[in-house]
Amino acid sequence: MKKIIAAGALAFGLFTFTGVRAAQPNPDVEKILAKLSLDEKIGQMVQLDLMKVTVPNSSPIQLDEKKLREAVVTHGVGSFINNGLGRALSVAEWTYVNKTIQDIIRAETPNKIPLLYGIDSIHGATFVLDSTLFPQPIAMAATRNPELVRRASEISAAETRAAGLRWTFAPVLDVGRQALWARFPETFGEDPYLASVLGAESVRGFEGQNLGAPTSVAACMKHYLGYSFPLTGKDRSPALMPDWYLREYFLPPFRAAVKAGVKTVMVNSGEVNGVPVHGSKYLLTDLLRGELGFDGVIVSDWEDIIRLHTWQKVAETPADAVRMAVEAGLDISMVPLDYSFGILLKQLVADGKVSEQRIDESVRRILQLKMDVGLFKNPYVEPETAGQFGKPEYRQTALTAAEEAITLLKNEKATLPLAKSAKILVTGPAAKRISALHGCWSFTWQGLEEKWYPKGSLSIAEALKQKLGDASVAVHQGVDFDGKNVDVDAAVAAAVQADAIILCLGEDAYAETPGDINDFNLPAGQQDFAKRLEATGKPVVLVLVEGRGRIVREIEPRAKAIVIAYWPGSGGAQALANVLFGDTNPSGKLPFTYARHANNLLTYDRKFTSAVAEISAPGDTQINPAKPQWEFGHGLSYTTFEVKNLKLSAPVLKGNKDRLAVNVDVSNTGQRAGKEVVELYTSDLYASLTPPSKRLRAFTKIELQPGETRAVQFELSAADLAFVNGASKLVTEPGEFEVLVAGLKAKFRYEE
Repeated sequence: MKKIIAAGALAFGLFTFTGVRAAQPNPDVEKILAKLSLDEKIGQMVQLDLMKVTVPNSSPIQLDEKKLREAVVTHGVGSFINNGLGRALSVAEWTYVNKTIQDIIRAETPNKIPLLYGIDSIHGATFVLDSTLFPQPIAMAATRNPELVRRASEISAAETRAAGLRWTFAPVLDVGRQALWARFPETFGEDPYLASVLGAESVRGFEGQNLGAPTSVAACMKHYLGYSFPLTGKDRSPALMPDWYLREYFLPPFRAAVKAGVKTVMVNSGEVNGVPVHGSKYLLTDLLRGELGFDGVIVSDWEDIIRLHTWQKVAETPADAVRMAVEAGLDISMVPLDYSFGILLKQLVADGKVSEQRIDESVRRILQLKMDVGLFKNPYVEPETAGQFGKPEYRQTALTAAEEAITLLKNEKATLPLAKSAKILVTGPAAKRISALHGCWSFTWQGLEEKWYPKGSLSIAEALKQKLGDASVAVHQGVDFDGKNVDVDAAVAAAVQADAIILCLGEDAYAETPGDINDFNLPAGQQDFAKRLEATGKPVVLVLVEGRGRIVREIEPRAKAIVIAYWPGSGGAQALANVLFGDTNPSGKLPFTYARHANNLLTYDRKFTSAVAEISAPGDTQINPAKPQWEFGHGLSYTTFEVKNLKLSAPVLKGNKDRLAVNVDVSNTGQRAGKEVVELYTSDLYASLTPPSKRLRAFTKIELQPGETRAVQFELSAADLAFVNGASKLVTEPGEFEVLVAGLKAKFRYEE
């Protein structure tokens, strides 16, 4: 019997309030900085979209060199982005773009400061044609596999850098506790510890051991801070939360990323407690730089400094907006379509409202970043990157990630896996849509334009035909994603002739505000279609292809099996085929609580007070336990596992240095090999703030052969039990705690 040692939160340094020591001045940076004029310095703080300097609708892309010179020579712009261009570019196109820009800078600017390009490599090199796209972060969280998350980020970095791009606006470290939010699929789920572990691994994957290496890119943790908890559920809308709650649930992933060495941060587009984050010195300087010790580059999101004036109405003039953001601590303004930021900032310096010393602070950080990624050494596409794009092993990793992400939610009477001799109907709006397997930031911003996807990309229907043969697979769409009839009657007729129905419902790709919804229920037309298919009496296997858990309460009972694929990326279709027909044993676990009712959106760590109610008279109470459709951490397998023999090394944990070992034995009691996630939760039974029912403190994923048993050990310390109290202080209070692993419980006391 082997023993697995799994680290708790302490190993990741998530819950300490000690800052990281600021980097010492770099003499090489200081030498360059001393040469720069005020105009050149301000230019380094300006970020434009590439569309500002391109010939419209050119294919292959063509730069307008007159406009380009205006940008990088006249205004000295220091960085570009790609969001407005509308599509991904090939490696050859990126090589041309990079060379043209850097050539002009080298030939026509006094100090030849290379331009830095930032790109949204959210789940792969998403703006490079033919790149490998991994499952969206919400699906990567379902794998519970930090090593896989890190490897996906390494591959994303390699393919991004092969196009000459050295800065990615990823990972998203917003904690997904508002399931309506359109950017939910970009998160690592609802738990701050899970997001912290996976986010830190993503940073390490992107940045590697050496940021200057031709396989690395600078990471950007975003969107700091509190972006993912809007009151309305709509993107870029206000959030309201006390400081202790912000620190307890939303700060930990950013703290972990800082500890992992992240080089840049992007700011929350919205506001927290009435204060736009772009204008908050408390959040950007006092907390981020002071407490967390972050010494890298802070970049705005799209047009968000301008919006301090135009949207959020806290700055009376555009100049006031620039002053507010710069004084709050911002380094780079994603303007992104004009030169207003630089013009206004220069005037503010002339008027004595912003000091040149403050400008120097930002430019110093920007120059250091450019040095770190190797731009001063070689600003062009590096020859060493030529062989690292599109490797077959990248596709295999994407397939593995999708297989480990897919989560089996229901399997009545072992409906799955299906027999390969079965004749099936594949139907539903996601059956033939490649975009629905990839989601947002997939070769275009919204991910909807399938003409940009690599040749050979498979839909679910195509992957199943490859698996079973054309003769065994009937395909009808039935309805579209809005629930409108496409060929419902034909699909129902085909269902009668099938042995099983694979019904692919859910959401097509969306990003940001276009993904806002007013109804969390799966569209009625999709549900009505499901009911007609279920009425045929043929077994329905419901495949949910979606970025968030849309309500399926009315159609769940008659579905014989249900899997959620999330948005599983390049390998998603093949992975689904492998899972549905038994070539892969599913091992995914939900990274969020899947709601049963649209008006009852809870998280797994809900409090006792969310369940207790007075039902008829004062004092006449009962417990009304919340009944989500599926709990956080739920996920079935084609084998069975048993966890037993929960033992603690001591009944008391004392002080800050002591460690409590938590041991369990995990056995595969089924007939086939499988991977199981073992999660450790703790409950603080009494605390100065009403405690949550439980909190995830550690997890590990193991693979067991039939009949195999393995010992798993976790370690807990006082830091793992800490919480942020009402005074915004991190504390571990003495008292009784409970450990929970797979339904087993054991109590211990913490004493100071």
